[in-house]
Amino acid sequence: MAPPPAKWKGKCESNFTTKCNNKLIGARSYIKDNRSPIDEDGHGTHTASTAAGGFVRGANVYGNANGTAVGVAPLAHLAIYKVCDSFGCSDSHVLVAMDEAIDDGVDILSLSLGGFTSPFHNDPIALGAYSATERGILVSCSAGNSGPYNSSVANEAPWILTVGEALSIGNSKPLFNWETNKKSRVGGGITRVGKGQVIKNSGGIGMIVINEEEDGFTTSADAHVLPALDVTYANGMKILAYMNSTKEPVARITFQGMIIGDKNAPTVASFSSRGPSTASPGILKPDIIGPGINILAAWPTSMENNAYTKSTFNIISGTSMSCPHLSGIATLLKSAQPTWCPATIKSAIMTTGDTVNLANNPILDERLLSANIFAVGAGRVNPSRANDPGLIYDTPFKSYLPYLCGLNYTNRQVQNLLQCKVNCLEVKSIPEAQLNYPSFSITLGANSQMYTRTVTNVGEAKSTYSVEMVSPPGVSVIVNPSTLKFSKLNQKLTYRVTFSRKASSSTSGVVQGFLKWTSNRYSVRSPIAVVLV
Repeated sequence: MAPPPAKWKGKCESNFTTKCNNKLIGARSYIKDNRSPIDEDGHGTHTASTAAGGFVRGANVYGNANGTAVGVAPLAHLAIYKVCDSFGCSDSHVLVAMDEAIDDGVDILSLSLGGFTSPFHNDPIALGAYSATERGILVSCSAGNSGPYNSSVANEAPWILTVGEALSIGNSKPLFNWETNKKSRVGGGITRVGKGQVIKNSGGIGMIVINEEEDGFTTSADAHVLPALDVTYANGMKILAYMNSTKEPVARITFQGMIIGDKNAPTVASFSSRGPSTASPGILKPDIIGPGINILAAWPTSMENNAYTKSTFNIISGTSMSCPHLSGIATLLKSAQPTWCPATIKSAIMTTGDTVNLANNPILDERLLSANIFAVGAGRVNPSRANDPGLIYDTPFKSYLPYLCGLNYTNRQVQNLLQCKVNCLEVKSIPEAQLNYPSFSITLGANSQMYTRTVTNVGEAKSTYSVEMVSPPGVSVIVNPSTLKFSKLNQKLTYRVTFSRKASSSTSGVVQGFLKWTSNRYSVRSPIAVVLV
């Protein structure tokens, strides 16, 4: 590893300096009674290694997923800021850590955490992320694990890259083969692995975990303490019906191998939080989805409880896992395109996302139905396309002031975010959907609405783009002009989009479509979400 860059001002805690090196260049703890930055539960180790871990051969958990593990950006430096413990995460710790990370000179901030929705002026992550964005630092955050319910998304600020979850490669089953005719049931508020420990302590030799009905076809691989199988609610009901139909039910679990390239992949997991945003309905959230279920990454200790193994890896799931994937991708983009600002990186990621699965059908949700726009956002990240997007939607930092005033915040509330004196009466506020964002999210009634967008040419100097529209059902969408002609790089052109409800439409609720600018080389897509009222 190369030494830290000259701009780096960070440090390692005095009790940890000998453990830092050219890879781990910063380690701090903000926990009052525990000043050690050592990870005690594995979450931070897992997410950090996902974003920027080095190459490690023989990575596996109980032999599953055996191979060479590597983070998304293996040559990136890492700085760790410990703000959570077993009791949770303090708002003040989060904000102080973000401020110090900014001062230390980080390029990307990755936060696999979040809370309940709240106004941005009262949200510590939104506050810290605003300051980071102002300094040219992209902030990537988890969308949350409160799905599949509507308006469950966290980290909703438009200056944050909000990351949902997508299962990427199909399913895997535990590497066990066992047969038994004993049966028992364990329920209550016990973790999945904890249930297994209860069964093992009671003499059980295996376990079948039945998911909740709302989980659909989402299943997870956990490091169980005994042979176990995770099944859907529907399959679980069949198993229970069989158990109740005979005095001596027999169960057998056989490892079927790992499925690579399942045609339904990627799918959105049940737990991935959904929009629409509560804090700002005019901004489509989540922004993007990435790999987040059954992710193998580093762990502080061996999960196998075996004195003869040195395999310190674990397989876990959540948007905490998808967030560092996007953080790593943003790091690679920043390295390849050092002049790109956070909004440019974010636009490149969003406008190049994939919206179909390996079967070339729309991405599915946990029910194996087409996932709606509030589950997938702009789609599943496509890193190689993001590095060459053609056009980008830059969000000028100065535009956040009229946007925030348009949210009807008081002067003091806006000042709390901007850290400067503000008088919204002197500001020409804009509606949320007017922010130069790579997507559209509007609430549409009888009156038509018009918004503008400005795109910057970062592809071919001389190029022509034509618009392609898939209008949301019941909505008329007119784009003017319908052709954009660029004569040089970094040229900016503006277009208008008018949304009107069709007179013949009796549709209500959420409808969706997209707007796409296409040249002979590039395709630049913006998703459209419309709530018809």
